[in-house]
Amino acid sequence: MHSAAADVELSRDELRGRYRAYRRRQARGLLGMLPREAVRPLYRRALGAPGGEDGASDPMRTLLAYCERLLPLPPFEVWSDDVRRNPEAHLYDVGDSAEAPSADAPVTVETRRFTVAERPWAAHLRSFRDGDAWRGFIAFEDVESRSVHRTALIFRECDPVDVRDRFLSFEGSSLAAFLRSALP
Repeated sequence: MHSAAADVELSRDELRGRYRAYRRRQARGLLGMLPREAVRPLYRRALGAPGGEDGASDPMRTLLAYCERLLPLPPFEVWSDDVRRNPEAHLYDVGDSAEAPSADAPVTVETRRFTVAERPWAAHLRSFRDGDAWRGFIAFEDVESRSVHRTALIFRECDPVDVRDRFLSFEGSSLAAFLRSALP
């Protein structure tokens, strides 16, 4: 079986964004488990906590931030190490979330390196939820010039793991063909 952990190369900024989304999902999950009558007292506690005084401008944001501080969530470094070691578990976490990546903000699910005409390229699988399905495209990055060319939407599957598995099933010649179709 292919080890996705060896190929995934997310930028630190993208990892930080995924970590913030993970923390929000966990906070929303906590709120979803609380009985309705417990939310208002929790919000009052959030208002009295450090940083809670701006709660009048965005009550939900204040409540979620407070819930994030209540939960024993791992620090960024521990979480990002776990993403590298257990990428599939984190794909299911993203896939089950109400705040899944969108077409405007897709997530890099996998990265593969390959060579075309002795030139190194990175193929980044970018994916997002579109209704009940997951869609995806490949963003090709020229490793030397850093220019990026992307395909149209070429993946449609039930969950992000299936999208990733289809991407991983492509041979180098298939990636090269998709790259040629994406070049100007």
